[in-house]
Amino acid sequence: MIDPRTRIGAVHLTIPDLRRSVRFYENHLGFTVHRRDDRTAWLGAGGADLLILSQCERAPRVRGTTGLYHFAILVPSRLDLAQALRRLVATNTVMQGAADHGVSEALYLADEDGIGIEIYRDRPRDEWPIVNGQLHMGAAPVDLDALLAEASLSRRGRAAEPDRARSAAGLPKDTVIGHVHLHVSRLDEAHAFYVDALGFELTQRYGPSALFVAAGGYHHHIGLNTWAGVGAPPPPPGAIGLKHFALTLPDAAARDAVLARVRAAGITPDQTDEGPLIHDPAKNAILLRTEKS
Repeated sequence: MIDPRTRIGAVHLTIPDLRRSVRFYENHLGFTVHRRDDRTAWLGAGGADLLILSQCERAPRVRGTTGLYHFAILVPSRLDLAQALRRLVATNTVMQGAADHGVSEALYLADEDGIGIEIYRDRPRDEWPIVNGQLHMGAAPVDLDALLAEASLSRRGRAAEPDRARSAAGLPKDTVIGHVHLHVSRLDEAHAFYVDALGFELTQRYGPSALFVAAGGYHHHIGLNTWAGVGAPPPPPGAIGLKHFALTLPDAAARDAVLARVRAAGITPDQTDEGPLIHDPAKNAILLRTEKS
């Protein structure tokens, strides 16, 4: 099994217009720009980088391929989710939906290049729905009016909820990337890679078209689906969307254990300046990092 302390690190995206993307993520979602050069911006909530945007003006826009379905921004509390919703409303952001998954409440949208985004808060683990001994994530409606009302109460100074530390742009400083959800070609291949090779636990299978895997008993760190079509091809190199995401392991020993299983499965990692880079069978790229790297 993969080390239970494993988590998702920074998500690296290819976008065609850096200025436009930075403006969106600052104004609509509350990210802070940690640093920036002519073609790349590193964004987060004042701590570790969460999102890295790389500009490629000629990046092709594709559909019906493997790649990113969405990346998910995990905020610390329901109040923080309410305030995220208030920001989306204030900036006239088009939302794609909202859902109560039992384990979490989530808001869905896309950036100006159509890249999928989830903003969510987790419920305490002892409230997660268990059916016949198995975790059960559903998709019930979220009362958005009640969520907005919670944000309004906070703005009027509700004493029971102290002010939370925030980055300059507005995201709570404890914000992280909670999970990523990927389009894959075939679920059996994805299971063999993420469960058998990497060592994640299968937490839920959603019919014949999606499954969810996690480390350390979490509801899911990675979602996998065939909604772009069974046998969907990978996008061309440099396409708009996912460049790679980081899988952060606690130390070198945990990373090396993953590398040993990957090599035993016949997969050869690419060595990069940032660390070993591996590809799943659908060509989604994963950068293996440690907490100190």
